[in-house]
Amino acid sequence: MNENQKKKIGILTSGGDCPGLNAVIRAVVKASKLKGWDVYGIPYGTDGFMQIAEGKYHPQDLILTHHGYNLPGVLKGLDVLQFLSGSVLGSLSKGHPENPEIAAKILQGYEMLGLNALIVVGGDGSVDIIYDLAQKGNWNIIAVPKTIDNDVPYTEWSVGFTTAVDIVTQALYDLTFTAASHERVMIVQVMGRDAGHLALHAGIAGGADAIFIPELTPALTPEIIDGCCHHLAELRAQGRKFALIVISEGVKNEDNQKEKYIGDYLEKLIVDKTRSLCVTDPVFCYLNSMDVRAMSLGHLQRSRPPLAMDRLLATAFGIKAVELIEKGKLDRVVIWRGGQVRSLPLKPVIKIIKKCHQENRCAYPVDPDGFIVKTARSLGIYLGENTTTETAVVPQAVEVLV
Repeated sequence: MNENQKKKIGILTSGGDCPGLNAVIRAVVKASKLKGWDVYGIPYGTDGFMQIAEGKYHPQDLILTHHGYNLPGVLKGLDVLQFLSGSVLGSLSKGHPENPEIAAKILQGYEMLGLNALIVVGGDGSVDIIYDLAQKGNWNIIAVPKTIDNDVPYTEWSVGFTTAVDIVTQALYDLTFTAASHERVMIVQVMGRDAGHLALHAGIAGGADAIFIPELTPALTPEIIDGCCHHLAELRAQGRKFALIVISEGVKNEDNQKEKYIGDYLEKLIVDKTRSLCVTDPVFCYLNSMDVRAMSLGHLQRSRPPLAMDRLLATAFGIKAVELIEKGKLDRVVIWRGGQVRSLPLKPVIKIIKKCHQENRCAYPVDPDGFIVKTARSLGIYLGENTTTETAVVPQAVEVLV
């Protein structure tokens, strides 16, 4: 790639939205404009390429301006893009374009733009899909990890995670008072897919008494429920008349099957177990009459404007992506490791992601022996039984670009 050539780069957001996407877009546009490059915003992920091929968008209409927003009135050029949640480009997650005709249209749309490189802001699933398309179309891509699940391999943080942790933490704080006022056990189901990062971090910060994550409690076995009820009884003996439980959506039922509302399922298990325990031990009878309520925070976890940390991370990732394109360091993924923004070759990262997807396991799980889990245990938080030996993927044999 000629370094003196005016470059044309594309950027898209794919998969579920999360706080910080607009901050990445803003950083890419601002850094690129300083170099005299054009940045094309691809609407609705890879669907945008199909729409370009079908003539629904003219390429020139997709060039992003220096300022993300121009408000009416006298405040011309007011730049508020980094403060907004969601994605101004739209973000779809429709799965792999296995239909050859659809794939051909996507590739055609890309070719019509004549891009030098494409910045893909997505989670492991989105990046996996687009990587396959890139191989077919000989695209030059840079991946920027974003997900509230924080389950992209090799990066300690993904865009959107810290804000989601804060949202769940605030919800737990608020629910503590209604739980205490009514002497209730509140069960809060959070997102995370097959990873427990969000539940674990927010559970610790939000003062949870028990946290269930798939890495430590893959399924709600009778032993785990029994242990949970005994933990609640111990809290009662210490004078606590309420409790807060956080459960990740990736935890399965006692038959090792997925439940859409695993929090409601846990509620029923606790009620049934305390009823049976009350028959033989009066210490559990108070739980039998105690309100147990479950709720799912749902998409609220992805809705808030990004916190400062996510804005900083998103901005640093966006600038790093532009820097890599300028240096001709393509087909890489931007990561945060050891307090620095770095990058890795994308191919070995995708290899790990594909292998984990085929085996139906998380590509970057919580480390059962990590300091976050040890912190929870030291606080006396009930985590269930450690029935898995799966550990986090640590980059060792992959070249790191400093």
